[in-house]
Amino acid sequence: MKTLPEKSNFLGIEEQKLCSYENSRFVIQQLPYEHTSSYLKGSAKGPGAIIKASHYVEFYDEVLDMETFRHSGIATLPPVNFKGKVNRSAVDLIEKETLKLLADSKFVVSFGAEHTVSLGLVQAHLKKFRDLSVLQIDAHSDLRDTYHGNKFSHACVMARVHELGVNLCQVGIRAQCKEEAELIKSSKKIKTFYAHQIRQSNNWIEQATNSLTDHVYITIDADGFDPSVVPAVGTAEPGGLFWEEVNRLLENVVQNKNVVGFDIVEIAPARGEILSEYTMAKLAYRLMGFITRKKSKSY
Repeated sequence: MKTLPEKSNFLGIEEQKLCSYENSRFVIQQLPYEHTSSYLKGSAKGPGAIIKASHYVEFYDEVLDMETFRHSGIATLPPVNFKGKVNRSAVDLIEKETLKLLADSKFVVSFGAEHTVSLGLVQAHLKKFRDLSVLQIDAHSDLRDTYHGNKFSHACVMARVHELGVNLCQVGIRAQCKEEAELIKSSKKIKTFYAHQIRQSNNWIEQATNSLTDHVYITIDADGFDPSVVPAVGTAEPGGLFWEEVNRLLENVVQNKNVVGFDIVEIAPARGEILSEYTMAKLAYRLMGFITRKKSKSY
């Protein structure tokens, strides 16, 4: 499997044995698919921007007291080519490419453009982990049946995931239409922790974790964070999540469940602003660190 050299790979890793496909547990998959962005455009540049920003993330994580990549290896693949692929065909391509990586027993970390990419990722993981549930960190429910006449819009991705029959736990939601609110109320498969509610609860992290099955796929829409933390997103919403509470949630889920894959989507790089992509690069490395630490303790 072709991987990228140090100038283009995640973290800028120079030691070949620690960034080769064969030796790496984690594989970074770049999915620059952007077809239905409805507000600010530019998320197709998000995956590359996260990779570039990661070159300035320290190898050593003071929270975990380790250099995660030395324990696990992190390979970075070239961006997937979506030429001529939109809607269902794009989702099918993502599923196909992800299944190849899962067949090689890789832990797939995907950097996407618009949130639609997560449908293909969940479909692939569901074929390997039949009891899969999904943790969604997001400002928006993304549960519309259609948006602008398209069932594969980024605003509909979780409606398509819901149709797969998996348990869905949403955290940080603070923007939705009435249709989405009604679906949440009526579905036994959706548990939503609205942003305004978690600020009034002392045990929301435990409740969110307990709503998930043993195998968990995590999808992180960057706009789930407050704009003061991650401003360069397609559709920013005030009142979002902060760095420490997201880290506490992710750490708790990793400790108590088997996280099998994750993605980060919807970064829309802004000229002169690097905070957003840098924060998402550090978050990806931190989450890989949580997973690596748990793995090492299991032996």
